[in-house]
Amino acid sequence: MALSASLNLRQSQSLVMTPQLMQSIQLLQMNHLELTQFIAQEIEKNPLLEVQSPSDEASTAERGDSGPQPEEAGSEIDEGAGEGDVYDSATSRSGERLSDGLDSDFANVFPDDTTPQRADAPELLGQWKSMPGASDGESYDLDDFVASRKTLREALIEQLPFALGSASDRLIAQYLIDQLDDAGYLHADLAETAERLGSASEDVTRVLDVLQQFDPPGVFARTLGECLGLQLRARNRLDPAMEALVGNLDLLARRDFASLKKICGVDEEDLIDMFAEIRKLDPKPGTSFETGSFETIIPDAVVRTAPDGGWLVELNPDALPRVLVNHEYFAEISRSCRKSSGEQIFLNECLQNANWLTRSLDQRARTIMKVASEIVRQQDAFLMHGVDHLRPLNLRTVADAIKMHESTVSRVTSNKYMLTPRGLYELKYFFTVSIGSAENGDAHSAESVRHRIRTMVNQESADAVLSDDDIVDILKKAGVDIARRTVAKYREAMHIPSSVQRRREKRALARVG
Repeated sequence: MALSASLNLRQSQSLVMTPQLMQSIQLLQMNHLELTQFIAQEIEKNPLLEVQSPSDEASTAERGDSGPQPEEAGSEIDEGAGEGDVYDSATSRSGERLSDGLDSDFANVFPDDTTPQRADAPELLGQWKSMPGASDGESYDLDDFVASRKTLREALIEQLPFALGSASDRLIAQYLIDQLDDAGYLHADLAETAERLGSASEDVTRVLDVLQQFDPPGVFARTLGECLGLQLRARNRLDPAMEALVGNLDLLARRDFASLKKICGVDEEDLIDMFAEIRKLDPKPGTSFETGSFETIIPDAVVRTAPDGGWLVELNPDALPRVLVNHEYFAEISRSCRKSSGEQIFLNECLQNANWLTRSLDQRARTIMKVASEIVRQQDAFLMHGVDHLRPLNLRTVADAIKMHESTVSRVTSNKYMLTPRGLYELKYFFTVSIGSAENGDAHSAESVRHRIRTMVNQESADAVLSDDDIVDILKKAGVDIARRTVAKYREAMHIPSSVQRRREKRALARVG
């Protein structure tokens, strides 16, 4: 067969992911913080974009309708007097009235402080008027005056000068402080630390022994047992029996009380007292300090009770920044820019990107509203009666109801939150696995079944601890068709120990009580 070149025309259809379409998909799955950062970057690059939140508009309207300013009120007292004169005349008149009534001269009570107060008052008054919130009558934000909390590192650095004298010891101590985690544990190898700092291993061990006496007790421990032992030593409670108990925490976790009594050499009553002492200790002493900034969750949708008894779903305006396109600025710049240069091309691209961003944000808000409204419609019983009435729900059900793809619903529910009368929940919380009914009725949600198991375990007594088989029987009587292995899986996922361990723990707690 001979080879030859030929030219063929073929027509086909294909779905192409444009960069703008990809960014629209990314916008859909962004949370509030990521969306705010993305908009800030776009505003920095695009001169035609502006952002204005509803709170700014409300505050502007309130300032426009505000009453007379402090300067206007002062002018009513004396049109020809300044701020200092108003202060002095008011003070002198009040002093004269008090002097006449009590036959005393209050002007000479503090003669040394009279002149500085009158001289500093106008300056202080001007500073007060220049502060934010003073001119419009708004009160101060008390959070601006709250002292910042100390971090664990700062608290330990303050104790160094009182414990270590030499510069080399302080250098080793500062290195060990930098190796602590947020809980106050030390994970650095002492031999490697000594080699890195060029010091002897004995010096590093000696410095560590000093640091382990710092507040809070238990810091610089390398294991949980050492952390508890340091706290017991600080309380003068680390006797041989307690030291043996701290060295066998694995037996305590398994509730193997018989082995602990033999190892510690105590009877049951003393062992219960030792348990009570252990429960008073802090396994993570460093968590009581400030570890960093925390992000406040802002709900994307808010659910309220409607006047007709239904539910009213609204988008949270604080989670939807209003992005505007400045067309006036575009028209002004277009008249002055040169057509032949790349200025007009750049300006047109900015306008196109700005219009695309506003349309994408509007579409994102509409999609979130649709998904949230359908979730509220599906989970009406949960909003009325609680977790026990949470219905099983999957992405396909919501996607078919709002005529969208499952992937779109999955992106919308990712890192999005809804504020309900029952509390703040992530949208993915309402999507749970279905568990069949034992009476051919409606299926049950896996989350509601886990909630029932947790409630039953919390309500059981030391003499009537429920086994997994007992929980299965109770759930089947309630109409839930569930297997024993599923109950065990849910129990382990909720970190609930077995019935044997729970019985030991509850009996020990009952004796302590």
